[in-house]
Amino acid sequence: MERIIAISFPAEGHDELYSYALKDVANMLKTKHGDKYLVINLSEKREDLSQINVHVVDFGWPDHLAPPLERLCSICKSIDSWLNSDPQHIVVIHCKGGKGRIAVVTAAYMNYCNICSSKDQALDRFAMKRFYDDKLGGLPQPSQRRYVHYFTGLLSSAININSEALYLHHILIHGVPNFDGKGGCRPFIKVYQGMQPMFTSGIYTVTDNMQKVWISISPGIPLRGDVLIKCYHKKPKGNQREIIWRCQFHTCAISESSLVFSRQELDEACNGKKYFFSNHLMI
Repeated sequence: MERIIAISFPAEGHDELYSYALKDVANMLKTKHGDKYLVINLSEKREDLSQINVHVVDFGWPDHLAPPLERLCSICKSIDSWLNSDPQHIVVIHCKGGKGRIAVVTAAYMNYCNICSSKDQALDRFAMKRFYDDKLGGLPQPSQRRYVHYFTGLLSSAININSEALYLHHILIHGVPNFDGKGGCRPFIKVYQGMQPMFTSGIYTVTDNMQKVWISISPGIPLRGDVLIKCYHKKPKGNQREIIWRCQFHTCAISESSLVFSRQELDEACNGKKYFFSNHLMI
């Protein structure tokens, strides 16, 4: 029997339709599993989830992002603990939004099982792998793939933990993103630690005859833990902005003095939908 069920609902739409569909799912689960299912909620906390089942754990984080690394560990431990406490226990992974968050948890838990679980769970792992490949289609964002790699590496001791803070002094973009229709852009960056804003740069003016964008940060910003950097293009009129790239990393997995990311390793920039710089980013 497959003991992990994933349910996903569209981010948009009427709450009444969502609540109606959720009740249908809850009735099916109660009929088949009684009160032996645990709901792992990956989207924002919702009262209607706790109303249909007393066993609800909220682990939500914003869509399209990787979860905090410690939260990813907690999710896998919660799933494993619930399944091992009773052979009839079922886990339901719930998400209102895209499939990316479900894909992150599925990929991480598959690796968790490969490293930590017994051979008796081989069938569960096979079912998860088939579901991951057939229904989820992999991890859509590079940062999500990076965090699953961190999680797996730390779990297997392939990555040595760095407990020291890192200092962010500059960001260097090789090549100029064409976001103004003239071959240039007006970039600025925002830096977050643990989803809390730490720094916002000024707006730079970059033209098509420049080969790189150099953003200096003085004094350097000490960073520890989950780090998110967003680079925007400031449109000339009003307060409108457009995302150029986004990048997440965790300082515990970083041992080098600098980080280099190719375009394919940057969220948003990797999808190729926007005319973009051809080389790489150095932090």
